[in-house]
Amino acid sequence: MEHLQKRPAAAALIRGGDLAPRLSGIIQFFPVSRGVIVSADVIGLPAENPCGIFALHLHEGTGCGGKSFSETGGHYNPGGKAHPCHAGDLPPLFSCRGRAFSAVLTDRFTIQEIIGRTVVIHSGSDDFTTQPAGNSGSKIACGVIFPV
Repeated sequence: MEHLQKRPAAAALIRGGDLAPRLSGIIQFFPVSRGVIVSADVIGLPAENPCGIFALHLHEGTGCGGKSFSETGGHYNPGGKAHPCHAGDLPPLFSCRGRAFSAVLTDRFTIQEIIGRTVVIHSGSDDFTTQPAGNSGSKIACGVIFPV
């Protein structure tokens, strides 16, 4: 079994916008020989989502500015693949009374490729079908990925 290194190589501090001002957290990226482990730990997910499932994506933009995080652009998709095969498509977050923790292993990107890109939490779940972004709702939180 491969062991996780003690420190992440990159991270994004997540902050909620107007639709989820209490939302905050951290997304960490750990390099492993088979890819990257993405760890998400967030609090303050809004209760208005009836299923408590929130889409989590890497986006191509390099900032969280603009109205409703418009500077994040679309999903990170250097291969030009259809959704949900974008490099930035990640498993959703499942809220437990407003808190979510998730960890996933992926080989869709390297840490060097995503430094300076954004991580976005959406207001709804990803249907994994609708193009181009899974009908996941509004962007409610964002963070820029930085090296650690």
